[in-house]
Amino acid sequence: MNPVARKPPQDALTVRRLRLGIGAVGIALPIVLVVGHLIMAGRPSLLDSLSGYYHTEMRDVFVGSLCAIGVFLISYRYRWPEDLLSTVAGVLAIAVALFPTATEAPVRAASATHRWIAVVHQISAAALFALLAVFCLFLFTRPDRAGVPPRASATRFYRTCGGLILLAITLGLASNALPHDVRDTLKPLLWCEAVAVFAFGAAWLAKSDALFRASEIPEVATPPDPAAAPAAS
Repeated sequence: MNPVARKPPQDALTVRRLRLGIGAVGIALPIVLVVGHLIMAGRPSLLDSLSGYYHTEMRDVFVGSLCAIGVFLISYRYRWPEDLLSTVAGVLAIAVALFPTATEAPVRAASATHRWIAVVHQISAAALFALLAVFCLFLFTRPDRAGVPPRASATRFYRTCGGLILLAITLGLASNALPHDVRDTLKPLLWCEAVAVFAFGAAWLAKSDALFRASEIPEVATPPDPAAAPAAS
């Protein structure tokens, strides 16, 4: 019996494209923000966080990329509870984009409205990263809809990505306890956020490829039934 190539179903192609889009934008975002700002500023300079690029000439890239990720996540449909959690994550991504972080201006100079906007931004960003870690640690490691579990190497990769997200965000939050001059020199929050975003994007790219390969498993051709053959005249 010879295997017959099977064309991936349309829903598998759609989910794969959404995962590819989420992963590709996630990986590209830190690079584009940092490099773009360096080019536009004309001098070597790094900001304290990725969110800080909202207040630069890279604002449109920051907002547009996060809104694109949000739309991809909201449109993502695979199975319960991924559908619900991806929708929540998409709303949080858009909230991070539309509610900017506080500027480096003195706190007293900021109005109460601006302070509340910054709080919404911080809560949304923390919840978003937590959900992205949940995808890597618990959802991507489950068997697919056909009951086939991911390969052991893939499971280790997803869990590594999820662990990196949690570790990066924990270290980023802990870096707030460092002296201001140390934070200004090392930019720990920026690097931690970049690592978390890279890990998130890499996991979604890997999952999209795994889904596509699973949908291309060849079917075994069924031999013709001799009893169904027409009798020779």
